[in-house]
Amino acid sequence: MRLALPPRAARVMVLAAVFVCAACGLVYELALVALGGYLVGNSVTQASIVLSVMVCAMGVGSLAAKPLQSRALVAFALIEAVLALLGGLSVLLLYAAFAWLDLYVPALVCAAFVLGALIGAEIPLLMTLLQRIRRQEAGSAVADLFAADYIGALVGGLAFPFLLLPVFGQIKGALVVGTVNAVAGIAVVLWVFRADMRRMTKIALWGVMTGVLVVLAGVYGLAGRFEATARQALYKDPIAFSTRTAYQEIVLTQKVSLSGREDMRLFLNGDLQFSSVDEYRYHESLVHPALAGQRARVLILGGGDGLALREVLKYPDVREVTLVELDPAMVAIARTYPPLASLNARAFDDPRVEVVNRDAFVWARGERSPYDAVIVDFPDPDEVATAKLYSVEFYGLAGRLLAPGGRMVVQAGSPFFAPRSFWCVEKSIRAAGLKTAPYHVDVPSFGDWGFVLASPGGPAPAMPSGAPATRFLDESVLRASTVFARDLRRPDVEENTLVKPVIVGYEDAEWSEF
Repeated sequence: MRLALPPRAARVMVLAAVFVCAACGLVYELALVALGGYLVGNSVTQASIVLSVMVCAMGVGSLAAKPLQSRALVAFALIEAVLALLGGLSVLLLYAAFAWLDLYVPALVCAAFVLGALIGAEIPLLMTLLQRIRRQEAGSAVADLFAADYIGALVGGLAFPFLLLPVFGQIKGALVVGTVNAVAGIAVVLWVFRADMRRMTKIALWGVMTGVLVVLAGVYGLAGRFEATARQALYKDPIAFSTRTAYQEIVLTQKVSLSGREDMRLFLNGDLQFSSVDEYRYHESLVHPALAGQRARVLILGGGDGLALREVLKYPDVREVTLVELDPAMVAIARTYPPLASLNARAFDDPRVEVVNRDAFVWARGERSPYDAVIVDFPDPDEVATAKLYSVEFYGLAGRLLAPGGRMVVQAGSPFFAPRSFWCVEKSIRAAGLKTAPYHVDVPSFGDWGFVLASPGGPAPAMPSGAPATRFLDESVLRASTVFARDLRRPDVEENTLVKPVIVGYEDAEWSEF
C-alpha cells in the first residue's frame, strides 16, 4: 500500500481517527439517552433501550463489515459519512418523531440500531487499515486500537454533559459532533491514503464529505427555528418563555380566553406544574395544613416557582423561610419573569427568605437545624433521579429536621390517576417513622390531587389559627379531603427506597393509561 506519510505517522493519524470516532459514537449514545429522559422520563428505561440495542447492533455491524475489508478505504469513508449524517441528525429526527408522529419509541429503537451497526462496522475496517500500514501481531494491533477507542469514549463521555449540552444544546450539539465525525473519518482516510486511491475515487469521497458538511451546516442554521416549532407542537397554548438548563427544560405557556381570563402554565420536561387559573387550590392545600402549629421557621424543598413560598409568607409570624431548589435558573425565572413574579407576589424579594441551590437529598443529609414546618413540593417521581426524593431514606432525613411538634407535608400525586404511586408515598413516609394523614382535593387542571401530612405525633389536617384569607381551603373542605372512596384505596403497595425505586414503575404503569 502506498502511503502519503511515513508508516509511523500514518498509524498515529489512523489511531487519532479511532479516538475521535469513538468519542463521537459515545456522544450519539448519550444524546439518545438524554433526549429520552427529557421527553418521556424514566432515564433508566431509556438508557437500557439505547445501550442494549446499540451494543447488539455493534455486533451485527462488525459481522456485516467482514465482506467490506477488501475495499476497506472506500467502505470506511462511506460508513463514516452515513454515520456522521445520521448521528448528527438523530436528535432532531427523534424530536420530530415525538412532536408530530407519536412514534418516539419505534424511532428510538431504529436510530439506536442503525447507529450501533455503523459504529460496530468501524472497528474491523480500521483494523484492516492499520494492518495495511504495517503488519503487526493481532494482540498488539487490538491493544493499540482499543486503547485509542476507549480513551476516545472517555473524552466523548465527559464532553457531552460538560461542553456540548451547556454550550450547544442537544440538537446543535449532535450536529457539531456529526461534523467532527465526518472530518475525522473521511479527511484522515483521504489524507493518509490519498496516494493509494484513484483520482475519481478521491473526488467522489471529497464530494460526499462536502455534501455531508453542507447538510449538517444548513440544518445547524435552521435548528433554532425547528426546535421552536417542534416545541410548540407539544403544547396546546402559545409558548411565552422557554429555556433548557443543566437540569431540565422549562416552558411557560400563556393564553387569554374569550372572557379575558389569563392562563399561564409551567411545564418542566413537558410535565405540567401549575395553571395560574387554579394553582391557588393546589398551593393552599399544600401549605396551610402544615402551618397549623408553630411556624416561625419553615423549610420548603422544591417549589422553585415561588407559589408555595407566597402562601407561607402570608403569615406574619413566620420569621424565616429556607427554600432548597436544585435549579438556580428556575428561581431566577420566578424572580425576574414578570408574569410569574407577579403570580408569586415577588416572594423571593422578601427578606425572610433564604434560597439554597443544592440537591435536596444532599442538603438534608448535612442539615441539622430544626424547622417548625417542612413543605415538600417536588415534581412527580417518573424517573430514578426524582424517585430518591420520594424514598424512605429521604423522608427519614426530612423528618429529622422537624422541631418538636413540627409538621411535614408532601405532594403525593393523584390518588385517582395514580393510586398506587400515591399510597406508595404514604407508606414510605410511615416506613420512615412518621405518622401520616393523607388528604386530597380537586384541582381542575390536575384532577383529583393528593397530599400526605406527617409528624411524629400524628397530625390531623386543620386550618391554622390566624390563617390569612383563602380562596379555596377552609375547615369543611379539609374535613372532606381526608375521606377516600373505596376505589381510591390501594393498600397493596411497597415502600419506595433508594435501592428499590418501585414508585417509578408505579408511575409509568399508571400514567401511561391516560
